[in-house]
Amino acid sequence: MAVDVPAKARRMPGLAIPHRMRWPLGYTAAAVLVFLAYYYVIPNLGPGGQTFFREWLPLTSVNEALVWVICALGLNIVVGYAGLLDLGFVAFWALGGYTAGWLMSGFFYQVDIHLFGGALGTAPGIHISFWLVLLIGAGFCAVWGVIIGAPTLRLKSDYLALVTLGFGEIIPQVFTNGDNVFGFNLTNGTKGITPVDPIAIGSFTLGPFDLVYKYVVFVLIVVVVVFISLRLREGRLGRAWLAIREDELAASMMGVPLMRTKLSAYAVGAVAGGLAGVAFATHVGGVLPDRFNFSISITLLAMVVLGGMGNVWGVMLGALVLAWVNSTGLPQFGTSFNEQFGTNINFPSYNYLLFGGILVLMMLFRREGILPESRTRLVLHEPSRTDMESLGADMEAPAPELDEEPLLKTTAADEPTVTDETGTGMGEKV
Repeated sequence: MAVDVPAKARRMPGLAIPHRMRWPLGYTAAAVLVFLAYYYVIPNLGPGGQTFFREWLPLTSVNEALVWVICALGLNIVVGYAGLLDLGFVAFWALGGYTAGWLMSGFFYQVDIHLFGGALGTAPGIHISFWLVLLIGAGFCAVWGVIIGAPTLRLKSDYLALVTLGFGEIIPQVFTNGDNVFGFNLTNGTKGITPVDPIAIGSFTLGPFDLVYKYVVFVLIVVVVVFISLRLREGRLGRAWLAIREDELAASMMGVPLMRTKLSAYAVGAVAGGLAGVAFATHVGGVLPDRFNFSISITLLAMVVLGGMGNVWGVMLGALVLAWVNSTGLPQFGTSFNEQFGTNINFPSYNYLLFGGILVLMMLFRREGILPESRTRLVLHEPSRTDMESLGADMEAPAPELDEEPLLKTTAADEPTVTDETGTGMGEKV
């Protein structure tokens, strides 16, 4: 005789995982699996297996995707949490990258400063440890976030987007033309600053081919940014950001200091941009001004929108997907397509057409993103107004004149009759 056992009774208490811990544990498990795959499994595969991973999922692309994740999480704080549309976020990425270029290279050969850096002790220039430069770059970008945000965050919506777009264009131009600032070479112009010192962990220095260890470093930086994002969102400051995002006027009336709260969002987002810039400089071994153009800001915004604004895990997913498509997926797919059909189509040149199409489709069919934030999902999926609600709104908006009353009654009488099931007189369910 079969006995119906309740679902809660069948669940093993030892395996119950709190809902809030599922995504962190999933991310940790995925990161460990990727490390084990590239450290143990893939090097021992046959030539066919190694060729597949080298072409479709090289570890260089994985590391670069993690850098994109760090920067996208910073933009998510500005756009997804506080609702501040920023089209110039690449400026903080560039500032972080040039911080690494100034403090981790022989560019300033006039001085000789060594502080736990990865360069030889006899090398001229400034050579500071990667970990200290991470902190310096984060603080430097936070200061610039306040400097840039103070005059611009008084604006809203389209005006704020245009002003941030201007700053996003100005700062890369400063780096491009910074080889002669009152006779002083600040950025080395279009040549950039290369090479940047490798990452040093104690006495061990990561060389250009130590990609697995760099992967571990970038994963740890992502963990720190995710932790900061989640903790801030659950705290008082995060609730103030969400209040400003939902209704700025209502938040102000409830006592939220608008300017200070917006500046804090801009500064915290800039910190993540600075971390991404330092990590990117060590990833590619230098900084070049043409790597920080306007398209970077648009790509970052597409990552946030695609993943789900305000949701940390959704933004991570969007960043990983678009970064892979941009760096490896689309070029490799184009190569395979051309070999199969004998064509000569330059697929990577259509990447922004693809991104634009994705954004259009997302806005049409899934505005909340792949993994939406619960609050955003509820707002975007509110029940649509019924015909009677629309009629009521139209009747309430303009105060009808006395001489228009017969016409109004005639119009209401012509409307289809809706059964009043609740007895409220509204003719609909409430």
